[in-house]
Amino acid sequence: MTIADSNTLNALCKRIDSYSQETVDIQKAITAVPALSPASGGDGEQAKVDVLISYLRDVLKCDEMETYNAPDPRCSAGVRPNVVGRIKGKSSDRTIWIMSHTDVVPPGDLSKWDSDPWTVRVDGDKIYGRGTEDNQQGIVSSLLAAKALRDEGITPEHDIALLLVADEETGSEFGIQYLLNEHSDLFSADDFILIPDAGNEDGTLVEVAEKSIVWFKFRVLGKQTHGSTPELGINAMRAGADLVVHLSKLYERFSSSNAVFEPPISTFEPTKKEANVPNVNTIPGEDVFYLDCRLLPEYEVSALEAQVQNTCEQIEASHKVTIEISIEQCLRAPAPTPVDAPVVKALQAAITEIMDKETSPMGIGGGTVAAYFRQAGLPAVVWATQDETLHEPNEYVKISNILNDAKVFSYIALLP
Repeated sequence: MTIADSNTLNALCKRIDSYSQETVDIQKAITAVPALSPASGGDGEQAKVDVLISYLRDVLKCDEMETYNAPDPRCSAGVRPNVVGRIKGKSSDRTIWIMSHTDVVPPGDLSKWDSDPWTVRVDGDKIYGRGTEDNQQGIVSSLLAAKALRDEGITPEHDIALLLVADEETGSEFGIQYLLNEHSDLFSADDFILIPDAGNEDGTLVEVAEKSIVWFKFRVLGKQTHGSTPELGINAMRAGADLVVHLSKLYERFSSSNAVFEPPISTFEPTKKEANVPNVNTIPGEDVFYLDCRLLPEYEVSALEAQVQNTCEQIEASHKVTIEISIEQCLRAPAPTPVDAPVVKALQAAITEIMDKETSPMGIGGGTVAAYFRQAGLPAVVWATQDETLHEPNEYVKISNILNDAKVFSYIALLP
């Protein structure tokens, strides 16, 4: 799968190479506007999206723009915005979607950052700041691919649609799920759906499959008492700690390996823990924590739920506590995107041409919105060139990765 005019591609690549400062400028503008979900203590994405809408309108001069607002009364704007900026192609029989998410995760412990997470810091090829890689790399690379087309006066072969969605980090209810439920006519099975939201350092990982994701919340209820009289209470934290240890045995129960994925196993990790008592000399009567599970698709989620329930019943009996279990998120692994799907072949051809690298279609443990497309019968592929610093202190993105990714997207825009 190749393009006919190499001179056009060379012109686009040369143009994109000139966008280093543009890359920094866009990152500065959008990093400075934190886009945190209300579930993460924020006010949503509206302020950040306003900045991006200005770019789509004033710089890219998109032929069509539409905002699809998912109602959310927790935000001051009352909505979670999802935006489509479209550049018309020679043919509208297929749309090339490049989808990124505008929300980010909280910075966490600020003492672990070398600089303000909301103020971009540039050091050589690296741009530091919360969200710079996840998922502003995808946002910026797609904007620059479109800008190069505009600056070179090139009409793409098919419509290019830049899709900026909300709420990816906390479940996508107000993002891609909303669009697929309420505006499914936007997409067709012939479209190319590209999601630059995961990858590896050399750009050779083309993600076509994901594990099931289950987030469990455990509320362990004992009896609060004074620290000097533990016999009068039931220490919920002790029971919770024992539960964490017993849940690690899920690795033994679901021990299959699948070489398509990296890592090739199911994972079960305790993550968030809520505060219990505020003082040292009180034995807590409540302990709340969460378990992040990534289950290989050969296992049924119901089997995991049953095993977790059984483990909790054992802890209840041994510690005389009550354990409330809730599922904060459950995304069952859909059928993978076929490795011979046209969108996969197009992306592989582009990576080979631009980066001179052979790629491997694979599965990952991290969840992306591609799963929702696949559940809807729409082949989607996830790809980017990343150092994978997402969610870490001192998150960064490489300018060179953004520019190279933009070149790959511009190549796909030229395919017949």
